[in-house]
Amino acid sequence: MIKINLLPHREARRKLKKTAFIALMALSAVAGVVVVIVVGGYNQSRISIQNERNAVITRANAELDVQIAEIATLKQEIEALKARQQAVEDLQADRNQPVYLLEELVKQTPPGVYLNSFKQEGQRVSINGFAQSQERVAELLRNLSAGSPWLDGPQLSEVKLVTLANSKSGKKVNEFTLTVAIKRPRDKEAAQAGPETAAVDAGATPAATPAAGATPAATPAAGAPATAKPAPAGAAVTPPAPAAKTAPAAKTAPAAN
Repeated sequence: MIKINLLPHREARRKLKKTAFIALMALSAVAGVVVVIVVGGYNQSRISIQNERNAVITRANAELDVQIAEIATLKQEIEALKARQQAVEDLQADRNQPVYLLEELVKQTPPGVYLNSFKQEGQRVSINGFAQSQERVAELLRNLSAGSPWLDGPQLSEVKLVTLANSKSGKKVNEFTLTVAIKRPRDKEAAQAGPETAAVDAGATPAATPAAGATPAATPAAGAPATAKPAPAGAAVTPPAPAAKTAPAAKTAPAAN
């Protein structure tokens, strides 16, 4: 017997496919939402971690800024203390400057020069005096510039011919005014250390190195006897050649008058 299905099977199949498609779409939507939530949560956690790191770096930068400001303040205080210490050392060193000044003026003043007055302003000394001639003034300037370890940089301000007030003969002399710098002990030590360092550098001459591949010849010391190597057994010994006699020097004839 033949069975014939007269039910609408195509519509049932179409409805089944539609239901499966809707279920698949819903499942895909749910999976997408889950993926978005998971990725968003992960990104949010990474962002929060990075924000915490940024906050730590910001706090560390703020602390470093405070420390840098403190260091700058300490540097200023150190510089101020050094300046005060240098001022105290200069004051202690300047206590002996009048003694050095008088001693150097006595040593460097040549004969024929009379010092009338001198005045110190800071590290410059103004000197006024009389000289028999301008050559005496020039000699005084040379002595102050080259021969004095405490005085330096003399500058002649004025030289004029005047008559002494108490002179009965009316003899004229040269009145001069000059300024000279007086050194502090630290300036003197620095000036002395400079030439010594230059002399040490000039004395350190590097030894000459032989050329590449050249064998340096050994030169015997002056006065050392020459030593001959012994000849091998059985070899003929050659006697040394006699030394060449030097001709006597020719006498020069006396010049004709």
